[in-house]
Amino acid sequence: MIINDAFAQTANMAAVGSTMGVFVQLFLIFIIFYFILIRPQQKKIKQHEAMLLAIKRGDKIITGGGIYGVVEKATEDKLEVKIADNVIVVVHRATVRQVVDETVLPTNDNKKTKK
Repeated sequence: MIINDAFAQTANMAAVGSTMGVFVQLFLIFIIFYFILIRPQQKKIKQHEAMLLAIKRGDKIITGGGIYGVVEKATEDKLEVKIADNVIVVVHRATVRQVVDETVLPTNDNKKTKK
């Protein structure tokens, strides 16, 4: 009888230890996901929001639809973007994907001519 009681106690203690081990593993997985996925994404979102707020007249941008243009007028949530001579479109500030350098923008001087 004494031996059976001893086995019963160790079996109960093993169940408590394994439950605690599962919680520790779940916590470690959450910490790893936080540093690998969540934190970098939050940082990227903050940088994009700062870039959107810093857009001003004369900046060269690319919209989410792939339109290259130059900002002619910037208001709180709208931008008037010149995409060609005498062609100005109004876009929502949140649709801007990127502010670019002048070297990236295509120009009309680079048109290929057929011979």
